[in-house]
Amino acid sequence: MNKITILIHCEDQTGIIADTTNFIAGKGGNIVYIDQYVDREKNRFFMRLESEFESNSFETEIFKACFKSDLADKFQMKWRIYSSEKKPKMALFISKYDHCLYDLLGRYNSGELNLEIPFIISNHLDLKPIADSFKIPFHHIPVTKDTKSEAEDKQLKLLEEHNIDFIVLARYMQIVSSKLINRYPNKIINIHHSFLPAFVGAKPYHSAYKRGVKIIGATSHYVTEELDAGPIIEQDVTRVSHAHAISDLISKGRDLEKIVLATAVKLHADRKVMVYNNKTVIFT
Repeated sequence: MNKITILIHCEDQTGIIADTTNFIAGKGGNIVYIDQYVDREKNRFFMRLESEFESNSFETEIFKACFKSDLADKFQMKWRIYSSEKKPKMALFISKYDHCLYDLLGRYNSGELNLEIPFIISNHLDLKPIADSFKIPFHHIPVTKDTKSEAEDKQLKLLEEHNIDFIVLARYMQIVSSKLINRYPNKIINIHHSFLPAFVGAKPYHSAYKRGVKIIGATSHYVTEELDAGPIIEQDVTRVSHAHAISDLISKGRDLEKIVLATAVKLHADRKVMVYNNKTVIFT
């Protein structure tokens, strides 16, 4: 059984769904999932479709060529087609915080995440034992103000050698430059607390505690050159009160970060996210 996922966006026009489904039927495909959305303000059409093909002669590259000539060119589509046979390859970037790393590796080890993790990169050695315990190659690439460019060259070399599809910053405490961002547009996922921009600095939970905040949260988004302003993939919040200590806020915040980041990673790996004009369309 061959299974493919198709992502489409283009100007909204009559006949897109009918022509697409008829095209797949004509190729012997059985549609097992279809969802669409129209942005009325921008007049943009978005669709995600999963289809299965039983024929042993089915070839993804030939299907792509036919899709382009018979359908995509007609509607001037932006489109991507993925085969379920190829799992996306994810690189993990970490520093010293371990909660998101443990959570992602646990989900990966249990088979919850449909992806591969060829290696982990860190600017510190602190979390190497975790990578070793999960038998995932660990690369220590220190980063300083003077060596940042050289460090990113080493990172890029590893990413390209392993044909990495996307990067996850699992509490990687370094700003990623345009060198990586331009190479992986909308393919670098970050996680942070949702106190920004109100509570900046090294101790946001302490600042929030002093102000008596009632809600804390976490945001996962794609990385852009404008810091923490990329397209948002997932968010969540939880309530706190005067009865919670700073340690409670930190604990609740880290729990949210784990869940929100894991959800964002899963959505991206399952090809359920589309980006347009710094916004995301999420198919569930």
